[in-house]
Amino acid sequence: MHMPPLELYDRPDCPYSKRVRRVLDVLSVDYEEVVVPESRDDRNELESITGQRGVPVLVDDTHSDGFIADSGEISTYLKDNYSS
Repeated sequence: MHMPPLELYDRPDCPYSKRVRRVLDVLSVDYEEVVVPESRDDRNELESITGQRGVPVLVDDTHSDGFIADSGEISTYLKDNYSS
């Protein structure tokens, strides 16, 4: 069974986003990176999906909420659900 791809909404310069990308890479989890605009005012797409404009946000259709919006929670979720 093919898992739906994860989407990571992030910013390249955000330390919290870097933390999540590192966990994804260490666990060898495939994901699609969606770089959001630098200005929070321009993050309408992110807000329409999650109700907020902060990053990082991991969109995962298998998660009960459909997304996780905190780097610590994302990291824990990935380790709990994607470790081999």
